[in-house]
Amino acid sequence: MNINELKNKTILLFGRPRAFSLEEFDSQMKFNDVRVVKEFSDEVVLSVDGKMMTPYEQIASEELYERKIPSITIDVLEKELAKFLDKDTLLMSLKLSHDKERLKSFIQNATIGDELFFSLMKMYSWGGEDFFENDDNRDVSAAFIARFYENIERNHNVQYATTGFIHLVSQTKNSELLKAIALLEPLKFHPKIKIAIAMSPYCDASMQKRFYKSEDAKILEALSLNQNLAFGLVEEFAKNEYLAFNVSKSAQLTDELFTLLKKSSVALASNESLTERMQEELFSYGDDFVNLALAKNASVSPRTISKLLELQSDEVTLAVYQNSATPHETLNEAYKNPLYHEALAKNENSPVEILYQLQLDGRYERFVKTNAGFGRHIQGENIGWLV
Repeated sequence: MNINELKNKTILLFGRPRAFSLEEFDSQMKFNDVRVVKEFSDEVVLSVDGKMMTPYEQIASEELYERKIPSITIDVLEKELAKFLDKDTLLMSLKLSHDKERLKSFIQNATIGDELFFSLMKMYSWGGEDFFENDDNRDVSAAFIARFYENIERNHNVQYATTGFIHLVSQTKNSELLKAIALLEPLKFHPKIKIAIAMSPYCDASMQKRFYKSEDAKILEALSLNQNLAFGLVEEFAKNEYLAFNVSKSAQLTDELFTLLKKSSVALASNESLTERMQEELFSYGDDFVNLALAKNASVSPRTISKLLELQSDEVTLAVYQNSATPHETLNEAYKNPLYHEALAKNENSPVEILYQLQLDGRYERFVKTNAGFGRHIQGENIGWLV
């Protein structure tokens, strides 16, 4: 339906609105030139089933349905009504009136769009208190979490806990949502949420810049671990040995970033976004620590693995045989040497035939039983652990 189709017409509302307060519903219907009545007459062109209908209203609604009077639920009407809100007028009205209850009512209205919701949140005053420190803050916090939390129906209680905001940060790929959370006043009580936002790959350049200007050491550390750190900040962090190390192991590498961060070669060697060309260049340095980091890198290429094994370094070789990136044929060859059995027992990519054999040896049984790859195999085969 389209709300314009009801212009200058009469509708019958059974019960009450759901998303809008009764006063706001009446105000918005008047704004759209729709007359709302509680009793049927020949002028009624549509009946609406609202919430909290009385038994009498239920019977009346069913009778109208049998008489072929068009009918919809209040949810359908309110979603349509929300599309035609005059956002600028509404925001100005709320700003001038300082009507906190009306503002809260709109924040709790699930039918309005996210853009308007974020604008309303900027207007809400937390009174210097925490998310759930008073009734109003609790209601607003719950509405915020419930709006964006994935599968909220499975975990209703999360909307009444600060952990709900932490979960939102970890769940979302929406930069605008992260910006909205970052602006919430009660975050001053919860630095861990700020840190989580700074580390999120969906924390965009504008947020990263604002966090950087805070000069908060913990926030800067979190930013340095953001895999999508803006290039300008990478340049700044490259001047600090500790932050450069974090960026080097975490950033989504490009050739430009790789060149900029070469001084942190050991950290670069552990970065899982390394291309094979980058791995070859790092290997060419002939640095023992770099080679060990490459041997432990979960995205190391088979070609680099072969070169690492040619070094005949005990430490590097053990790391390679414990690395899930190592091909099966290489692991099968390693099994011939008992010196490598412990590493193979820990490697979740080891062929299951090898793991079955190692499980029979008391020295390695515990490693096999805690091996995630073997656990997935057992679960998939539904055969239980061997005794």
